[in-house]
Amino acid sequence: MNYDYLVDASGESCPMPLLKAKRQLNEMKSGECLKVIATDAASVRDFASFISLTAHELKSEHLEQESFIYYIVKA
Repeated sequence: MNYDYLVDASGESCPMPLLKAKRQLNEMKSGECLKVIATDAASVRDFASFISLTAHELKSEHLEQESFIYYIVKA
């Protein structure tokens, strides 16, 4: 999947993957896509909660070689 920005939060524990993603999203334009890589299993819950509270769209979420990969399109 194509993306405009990448946040690699591998090895970071909760809540850092989400905080780094939020920081990047704040600097992005509407319609741009952010790829987030996280290794913390708690990120699944954190990103699900975050997306449900925002207008951003979670385009894809999957596990790839022990990393959780998220693609988020900024609203």
